[in-house]
Amino acid sequence: MATHVLIVDDEPSIAMSLEFIMKKQGYETDVVDDGAKALQRIEETRPDVVLLDVMLPSHDGFEVCRRIREREEWDELKVLMITAKGREEDVKKGLAMGADGYVTKPFAIKDVVARVEQLLT
Repeated sequence: MATHVLIVDDEPSIAMSLEFIMKKQGYETDVVDDGAKALQRIEETRPDVVLLDVMLPSHDGFEVCRRIREREEWDELKVLMITAKGREEDVKKGLAMGADGYVTKPFAIKDVVARVEQLLT
């Protein structure tokens, strides 16, 4: 069974780029554009990795990450935050909420792929 990656970003160009590269790497993908949809999709599909933007409609990425980590049945789910919020306090907050990694925009696709592969090993 292929590894499933959920992409959560409300910027269509970024979501499409991430989806394209993840599919090219052999991952199954799903894309949603807000925090509430992300939580619902996680419940429905149980992805292996979530690529999570911070600035989202309904629930921001920090809140989504916190809610993921509250659910024991989602303990194995890896969360990689991908966001323009790159100040040191934002990175610390993301990691404190339970993110497994943090990448700032703009990013190199190869760096995101490497981080996903690292999280899955």
